[in-house]
Amino acid sequence: MEKLVGYARVSTNDQDPSLQIDALKKAGVLKENIFIDYSSGAKADRPELTKCLKSLKEDDTLVIWKLDRLGRSLIHLIEWINKLGKKGVHFKSLTESIDTSTAGGELMFHMMGAFAQFERSIIVERTKAGLSSARKKKDLEDGQNLRKQMNLLKR
Repeated sequence: MEKLVGYARVSTNDQDPSLQIDALKKAGVLKENIFIDYSSGAKADRPELTKCLKSLKEDDTLVIWKLDRLGRSLIHLIEWINKLGKKGVHFKSLTESIDTSTAGGELMFHMMGAFAQFERSIIVERTKAGLSSARKKKDLEDGQNLRKQMNLLKR
């Protein structure tokens, strides 16, 4: 039997996840199927997310209030959603209206994947350009230092 499973996250114990929990309940997620982490999204260790993912079965749907509750970067989100897809689990983000159980939601997910790949390619290009520039600068500085040393020897 398919079920809706909710995940909420706030960055600290001082923050209140009520807004997220209320939205998840309104979307049909039962209170007992909501998992809440109180930690930064940048942390790899999120025990409630781990429990949440283990509870998901084929044809279930993971529901979140907003994309940034699941992952900090587009690349990270794509990885999570791909993991879900391999388990036969659907994904739904309430704020962004993404639902991978629909054709439109699936299209949106693939567009996000294309943007993530584009982002990775841009990062690689920038890194290569930066390394090349640093090498050229070092070569230039080494050449200038060599000329200075040669001039000192000529004196």
